[in-house]
Amino acid sequence: MTIQQLEYILAIDKFRHFGQAAASCFVTQPTLSAQVNKLEKELEVIIFDRTKMPVIPTESGAQILEQAKKVVSHSKGIYEIVAQLKGDISGVIKLGIIPTLAPYLLHRFIRNFLEKYPNVQLQVEEMVTEEIVRKLKNDELDLGVVVTPLEENGLLEKPMFYEKFYAYLSEDHPLLAKEKINVQDFETSDMWVLQQGHCFRDQVLNLCNKAKFQNMNFHYESGSLEGLKYMVNEYKGVTLLPELATFSLTPQEKSRLRTFVGEEPTREVSIILTRSFLKQKLVELLYKEITASIPQEMTSKAHGKIVRFK
Repeated sequence: MTIQQLEYILAIDKFRHFGQAAASCFVTQPTLSAQVNKLEKELEVIIFDRTKMPVIPTESGAQILEQAKKVVSHSKGIYEIVAQLKGDISGVIKLGIIPTLAPYLLHRFIRNFLEKYPNVQLQVEEMVTEEIVRKLKNDELDLGVVVTPLEENGLLEKPMFYEKFYAYLSEDHPLLAKEKINVQDFETSDMWVLQQGHCFRDQVLNLCNKAKFQNMNFHYESGSLEGLKYMVNEYKGVTLLPELATFSLTPQEKSRLRTFVGEEPTREVSIILTRSFLKQKLVELLYKEITASIPQEMTSKAHGKIVRFK
């Protein structure tokens, strides 16, 4: 059994296709198939059911694949340990980040981070929380930047900062007459929300009255916060924005922001990673760079009242 053979079966499991798996490993399909067959003979077990299309792991194969992920991950970790011992800050970080953070957070830290550590390759992909968690567990990502707590088995959460929620109102909206508003005020307002699949949508609907929202005559669901801001600017209505998304508003737009009566609802933003992840030095450096790019008061848990969405 070799590490390369384990990498081959993991690629097949990822693509569920021998040809695509071979291409991703930069070998020919006959080479990959021969190595997988050799491994199956050595273990005396069939790892993949080739009668199905796409191919799927057998029951025994699924267990072998789980162990293979750990072995391959730890084998790569040896190189990371050696690099750290030599003081070499290098390597690849595959980072997933949710869409309601990416446009407002990435530009704050990426340039400084890469200038300080030019031998680090940062690969960033925007995706919803559910996809980030799945890819982390499949070793397709190294880190995620998401809203927590998630309390997912096998994942570590490292809180970085805390974002308040702000109500963003259209011009001449009745709620502009109030200096601060109650969550209950949204029950009679036109609420613009994100599409299903976005955690921020769930956060907003948990904060507001779901039943009242579902009974509205009309509502529009956008794929981005920028789309929601546009709808509020062009039509009568209200949406909720996380704090970082308010920084780029014009002075006129900021005049239409409102905070909440009492403790202001806040979301916790964290780096998440698997417990077996070994690039600890890179995690620490990235953590420090992100938190340094955020206003200091936002890094304190006392910044607002954390709203849980379980």
